[in-house]
Amino acid sequence: MMSAYFNQKKRKQMNGPTAAVVRYDETNSQAPTVVAQGSGHVAQKIIELAKQHHVHIQEDPLLVQHLVQLDLGDRIPPQLYAVIAEILILIGEIEKNH
Repeated sequence: MMSAYFNQKKRKQMNGPTAAVVRYDETNSQAPTVVAQGSGHVAQKIIELAKQHHVHIQEDPLLVQHLVQLDLGDRIPPQLYAVIAEILILIGEIEKNH
């Protein structure tokens, strides 16, 4: 089998989008949890539903790569806390201004 390196843009063109959904509940002190993930048609449906329900979408290919490696229901590992925290802060500011 021949292997080839594909950059993220090329991979997305070939396989379609990849998406992961992270849920964070402010009322408990636990880390955010992966509640949905998929590629291709599944990712398109996730993105479509997020837009329909006015859920904020953050495009970060490297973060998505890490999130889709987790099992559904897994908490975000400590290595991703800083990135997730930045996204949550950004979303909080967007919601505050609208």
